[in-house]
Amino acid sequence: MQTAQDFRRMAVALRDTTEKAHHGHPDFRAEGRIFASLHHSMERGMVKLTPDQQREFMRAHPHAFTPEAGAWGRQGCTRVLFAHVDAESLGEALTTARRNIDRPVAKPRARRTRAATAKRRT
Repeated sequence: MQTAQDFRRMAVALRDTTEKAHHGHPDFRAEGRIFASLHHSMERGMVKLTPDQQREFMRAHPHAFTPEAGAWGRQGCTRVLFAHVDAESLGEALTTARRNIDRPVAKPRARRTRAATAKRRT
């Protein structure tokens, strides 16, 4: 079992990490980009993983890691439940999220509408 204080301590210990606030709750950033945050309740946090990384953490620790709601969760934002996560798994998740800042994933190209495609042909 971990706490919000453990999460905060581990997050700020990572290279070039700063703590700021977003929508009234603490977040953790590197190179100006959020990679983790604490929920208002301080009973859980969030780490930004890739969808593949999220699936791996959820498979290995199904009670500790779950997707965040909606599109954020489908994109890899992963909820960490402090009551069910051990220090090693939490540290690994935070480190993975922080490393993702250094290795940004290419975003899919925007799909063109039919009108935009037709316009390009003229």
